[in-house]
Amino acid sequence: MTSTLTAPAAPGHRSAGSPPRRRTRLLALPEARWALAALVLFLAALPLHLLGAPVWLWGPLYAAVYVTGGWEPGWEGLKALKDKTLDVDLLMVVAALGAAAIGQVLDGALLIVIFATSGALEAVATARTADSVRGLLDLTPSTATRLLPDGGEESVPAEQLAVGDLILVRPGERTGADGRVVAGASEVDQATITGEPLPVTKETGDEVFAGTVNGTGALRVRVERDPSDSVIARIVKMVEEASETKAPTQLFIEKIEQRYSVGMVAATLAVFAVPLLLGDGLQPALLRAMTFMIVASPCAVVLSTMPPLLSAIANAGRHGVLAKSAVAMERLGQIDTVALDKTGTLTEGTPRVTDIRPLTGSGLSEDELLAFAAAAEHPSEHPLARAVVDAARERRLTLADADGFTSVPGQGVTATVGSRTVQVGSPDRLLPAGGGRAHAVVQGLEDAGRTAVVVLIDGEPAGALGIADRLRPDAAATIAALTALTGRAPTLLTGDNERAARQLAAEVGITDVRAGLLPEDKVAAVRAWEQEGRRVLVVGDGVNDAPALAAAHTGIAMGKAGSDLALETADAVVVRDELATIPTVVRLSRTARRLVLQNLAIAGAFIAVLVAWDLIGTLPLPLGVAGHEGSTVIVGLNGLRLLREAAWTGPGKDTA
Repeated sequence: MTSTLTAPAAPGHRSAGSPPRRRTRLLALPEARWALAALVLFLAALPLHLLGAPVWLWGPLYAAVYVTGGWEPGWEGLKALKDKTLDVDLLMVVAALGAAAIGQVLDGALLIVIFATSGALEAVATARTADSVRGLLDLTPSTATRLLPDGGEESVPAEQLAVGDLILVRPGERTGADGRVVAGASEVDQATITGEPLPVTKETGDEVFAGTVNGTGALRVRVERDPSDSVIARIVKMVEEASETKAPTQLFIEKIEQRYSVGMVAATLAVFAVPLLLGDGLQPALLRAMTFMIVASPCAVVLSTMPPLLSAIANAGRHGVLAKSAVAMERLGQIDTVALDKTGTLTEGTPRVTDIRPLTGSGLSEDELLAFAAAAEHPSEHPLARAVVDAARERRLTLADADGFTSVPGQGVTATVGSRTVQVGSPDRLLPAGGGRAHAVVQGLEDAGRTAVVVLIDGEPAGALGIADRLRPDAAATIAALTALTGRAPTLLTGDNERAARQLAAEVGITDVRAGLLPEDKVAAVRAWEQEGRRVLVVGDGVNDAPALAAAHTGIAMGKAGSDLALETADAVVVRDELATIPTVVRLSRTARRLVLQNLAIAGAFIAVLVAWDLIGTLPLPLGVAGHEGSTVIVGLNGLRLLREAAWTGPGKDTA
């Protein structure tokens, strides 16, 4: 009986039992609730006020606007003041209350609504980004099977394991602690530690790491490190240390906000006091001072920064790139050096059959050789076996049933296909010593950076298959775009072997290749660049990339198959795994920075004109508020330009 392989279900299909993705409801955020309440109350009071209704109708509504929209920034400002820091939000609340005190209730309420809405928008952007980033995952299992001296076994918490304990790691389980194999053989997936795309054969005497996934064989492992000192624990510690030592960052405007605010308060007091000393009345002096405080306040200056950056975050999010904060979006545009991981970043992270080489004299075509190999491998769960079966599926080959299937870890599989015995596995184990055509084919595949798998039929070599982690289709274009943006070619940082790394780097145009790196080696490379004054962008996906992501000026994680630790550590996440979005989001960040500078120029011009008018002449308070809020609206609308689809440019383009 035969079977025809069909295409698998579409990727990304959610099974019935999988949990739904959580998403923070808009009104679950207190900032959004208070801002909405303030806006509704303001819209209710405004027509009553403008139509001349009695003050007892609209007065309480405006008062409620001040309370709902102003209490939270006011309270935060008072706490900042307690720490000897002058917060601009507190100045806005004071200015609004001052406007109300001299009869300009509408203007003060409008100021409160604008600031409350701005704070709510920032809270929503932050929450939605957090929803899309998975939490930190404890990669080591919570329990381990410890073997007792009398031959029994017990399940114990992994953190209670001690050096010298003997543990049993069954097929499919995660290793509970760092140690060394004392019995058994299996293939172990240790991509979380080294980034290697294929499982590594582990036999007696080989080292294994906590958190790595065991294959089909059972392993007895002697614990050699305390769980608190495992490789995974050290990686998490490096991430924490790198995050703590990275200099605290602020938005550009926040660096000057404090000095400006202090100077503005001093100037307001002077504008109030000097006319009084010169004999001016209290009411005119207070009115001039309140007008000055409003028109000179950095409201528009502060809002010059947030709308462009929040718009850039929203636009990037629509295209599958989630920036975690406005600071992260701003920093993306500052990078001048790029370092990328290999497996799962430049490549898809899944082994694929790239070469099918039947031996001359075997009488087999490529499809026939692949069909024999796939039929024998079909019952296996090994990643290489899945790659072979997937290749047969892509060619829509019809496979004969396999009988007598056996699998030996580190060696390969054996099965009877039809009336013939088929063996598929490691050349070192299946091929006889010496030269020959099969050895020459295997050597050619390995020289090309492939993993070679030989196929024997009835004990005789019939051919070989070359398997490799397939390069992402947009990898070369992405490298070219990043080179153009930064002025230097990216560097490849990988834990994979030197030959495979250089082979792949040559295909995409990378010349600086650093292979065989442990996580601490990647961090050392990043810190060396940072000491040279460079601003480094690191792109990765694995646990082994997380320390470098934390240490870099900016880190981007590939989200589809990225480890939870990498996703938590990175400043931005490429959700759809589209590598070409990375240079695009860097360009978007640079455009946002240009709009910030434009907005600062606009806001500064408005402030200068209005302040001069107030000091030299007599600026009516309503006109001052209108000019101040008008500048706020202008810079806000200018920043919102980045919400347009045209702002998201493809490789090789730039925004106007």
